[in-house]
This record gives sequence, C-alpha cells and structure tokens, in this order.
Amino acid sequence: MSGGLPHDLGPAFRVGAARKLGVSEATLRAPDLLRPFHGVRAKERELPAQWRGGLLGVHEARHIGRAMDFATQMGAHEFFTHATAAVLLGLPLPPRLVRDDAVHVGVLAPRRPPRGRGVAGHQAVPDLTSVVQHRETGLHLTSPSTTWAMLAASLRHPYDVVAIGDAVLRNWRLQPLASFAEMSRAVDAGRRVGVGRLREALPRLRARSGSRPETWLRLTIVDAGLPEPDLNVDVFVAGEYVACVDLAYPQRRIAFEYEGEHHLRDPRQWALDIERYERLAAAGWLVIRATKQDVFEQSGRFIARARRALASRW
Repeated sequence: MSGGLPHDLGPAFRVGAARKLGVSEATLRAPDLLRPFHGVRAKERELPAQWRGGLLGVHEARHIGRAMDFATQMGAHEFFTHATAAVLLGLPLPPRLVRDDAVHVGVLAPRRPPRGRGVAGHQAVPDLTSVVQHRETGLHLTSPSTTWAMLAASLRHPYDVVAIGDAVLRNWRLQPLASFAEMSRAVDAGRRVGVGRLREALPRLRARSGSRPETWLRLTIVDAGLPEPDLNVDVFVAGEYVACVDLAYPQRRIAFEYEGEHHLRDPRQWALDIERYERLAAAGWLVIRATKQDVFEQSGRFIARARRALASRW
C-alpha cells in the first residue's frame, strides 16, 4: 500500500520526484496508486460536489481529476484546451466529449504539442489564443472565449455552439465568464476551423440561459417559427413570488419547463415540482413540460403542444 508517501508529494506526483524523496519502487507499484499518465502516480481525490453553480457529474469529475494529475508534469509553456478547459470552466459539453478520457493540452506555435497515452496535444495559433489561470485550481487554460471558439470545430450540432456560448455569457445567478465583446473578438480574431459556425452562433447567444437543455429548447422553439421566449422568468402574483420558470411568454402566461432526469430520480425534487406546477396553475399559468426526448431527439410533438398553447391564449 502507498500509506508511507511523503505529504510533500500531494495527491498526484511524478515518479522521479518520489524517487528523489526516497520512495521505494514497491511503494510506487502499490495497487492503490493510479497510473494516469506515463511517469505519474496519483491517489484517489475528492472533488467538490458543486462546480460553477451546478452538480459535478461523474464524467466531469473524472476529467477534472485527470487534468489535475497531468498538471504535475506540465511545462510552463503548456495549458489546457478544448474539452478539458471547458470542463474546468464548468461549460456544458455533449456527453461524448465529456466521456472522452483524453486530456487536451496546448502549446503556442511554433512549439511542438505534447504526445502520449491519454493526451491530446494541440498547437495553438498565438493570435487566436488567450491563456488564463483557473481561479479554483490555479491551472493554466484557454480563456472562456477562446475555449468556446476552439470547440466549434468539434461540436456536431450548431445548438451546442450556442449552448456553450450561453454558458460563458451567463449572468443569471452567476458571474459571467466573459463579455459579449470578448466573444465577438474571439470570432473576429482570424481564420480558424469552425469560424462559420461561430459567426452563426454569435447573434443567438443569450446571457440568461441556465443550462444546455434550456438553450436547445429555446432554439427549437425559435427555429420552428414561434416567438422567442424569455429565459428564467420569475413569476409573481400580487407581489408574491410563485416560481421561476425556464422559458416563458409572460404576457400569455405560458411557461416551458425542462424535466431533467434528476427530477424523476429524486422523490423530494419530484414533490417540489408538483407543488410548483400547482402554484403556477392556480396563478393562471399554462406549463408545457419538455423531456430529454423532446429536446434532443424528436421535437415534433413538443412543438405541436407549444403551438396549441399559443393558439389557446392568443
């Protein structure tokens, strides 16, 4: 077992550094030490349950842990990019990108990017790249606006380009990670793969979207030819707070709510949702509930319900 490791090594460390401190080869081969990268050993680490205002998922936590493990051997000229930077920043990625264990590491040209098991190296163009220090971990990574711009080429659906941009700009219950001007400068900085998608996404960004599903829901509604709904609307009746709804046409008292899977798995949350919908109904609101299938797979039936709701209150 690895119980005799010096405290100076921390939760992840280079094998060479451990040997210099007198750690034996038997200890370095201990079964409770992980081998995330060549020449690196790591202990299991605990990460906070909350990350930028949201619950930290299993795959996100694993990716952050791997980034922190890799950081033990990073050069001063290296920084995290793409999906790794996005996860560290708390940006909402499609599941396939979050589940990819590869840690994305960049260098500025003309340096050569790192290579190795579990590492995706990138050579970044200096004029297109801004690097910052992550507040929570101290790690170096691409800035939020640069990260968004870099990801455009690897996102399969244009709605996700908007969803990540929304998360960067989000000022609802969080401090925004970047301004719209910074996002615009990232688009106009020069030619890059995916710049066309960025230009299409920029005018569609909104700062009050609270999640990836909310962005997809808004864009689905708008692209079906319906009016753009307001985002995260606080409902009051006679000055008394009733609820905050995901999307709404306040003048028509129509709300759209996304039902995430956690709503179904958590009995307490389910009970709170029922109570909310009863209060909204008593206040004269019509609530259209959308599921994961409605948003990400087949939106036709949801849009039909939205049209009927609007027609009933026009």
